[in-house]
Amino acid sequence: MVLSKFMPHNPKFSAKFAESARNAHVTAQALVDLLENYTDVERKVQRVRDLEHEGDRLSREITNLLAESFIVPFDREDIIALNDELDDLVDDMEDAARKLSLYGVEAPLPQMAQLARVVERQCALLAEGMPMIEDTRRGPDLARIAVEIRKLEDEGDTISDEVQRSLYQGVNDVHGMIRAMRGGEIVDLIEDASDQAQRVAKTVESILLKNA
Repeated sequence: MVLSKFMPHNPKFSAKFAESARNAHVTAQALVDLLENYTDVERKVQRVRDLEHEGDRLSREITNLLAESFIVPFDREDIIALNDELDDLVDDMEDAARKLSLYGVEAPLPQMAQLARVVERQCALLAEGMPMIEDTRRGPDLARIAVEIRKLEDEGDTISDEVQRSLYQGVNDVHGMIRAMRGGEIVDLIEDASDQAQRVAKTVESILLKNA
């Protein structure tokens, strides 16, 4: 890996990772719109699903590019990890949107939109930082972004904990129990997306340290 610092890099990797991060941000925006403006639900859910398919396409392109490339900008293991984590981030958001439709949720919990907004802010930061990933001069900027993403993940944990504490209060029938369980599952999926955004940030930090 030390030798690779003195060899020409393939700029396609940075471009593809930047595109993947932008797609994650657009997916988060679509999820926020679904939850904050809960109308025309099926169309909005399909929009999220279409973006997830776009994420899959980008992930395959990165995998193919890696297989075809002799020279890579950083460790192959880190490229694989970063690709998988970005793909999982979008998958978690799509899964949450799909469950809203599948379960026929009439009105989402307010905390779902709050959590989705946290994820949207994290993804905005990832989209901002990903184009810098090969520029060692931007290390301080990327470190700042990683710190902000971690703070947002803590904010998401707080929101999720509040949901779990109150989810079953006043529930005394089977229908209410099922509704609470499904609501908790969707909240968990959005929180998983927030956790996944933090994993992406950690991988970027690891790449920076290895290439400093």
